[in-house]
Amino acid sequence: MPTRSRAKGKISPGLAGTAGEYLVAGELSRRGYIASITLRNARGIDILVSDENARRSVGIQVKTSQGEKPVWILSQKVESMDAAENLFFVLVVLNGLGAPAYHIVPRQELVRTVSASHRRFLAEPGKRGQARADSSIRKFSDPDGRFRDRWDLLGLG
Repeated sequence: MPTRSRAKGKISPGLAGTAGEYLVAGELSRRGYIASITLRNARGIDILVSDENARRSVGIQVKTSQGEKPVWILSQKVESMDAAENLFFVLVVLNGLGAPAYHIVPRQELVRTVSASHRRFLAEPGKRGQARADSSIRKFSDPDGRFRDRWDLLGLG
């Protein structure tokens, strides 16, 4: 029995996350890099990737969205991740059964953007003018496609 919901055309969040990781690893391999998916024991890193000669390597965290818009729901944890310069987020839009879209964002840029966006959200009054309650939910979006297909940002050559 397929796990894709017929009503919404979506798969379970766990399968979507796994699909995103394998799609990113496959795309990196297609581009000539060595990509290895971690075994869930590498905190904050889903894929380790290096250039063909292993001169430069980076860690990648993958986040996957099943919608068609470049918007990802993240957790507050992204703001407190270690300040590793060689950590990147590859944000995947599954686009149903069409070709996925990839948005490559350096960790520092993602944290800066998410934090500023959340501060703005908290500063705005709610629907009835009340102060907004803080939550652990964060959002990142790339409406202008600034990070779309920016594999060059990985600095792997």
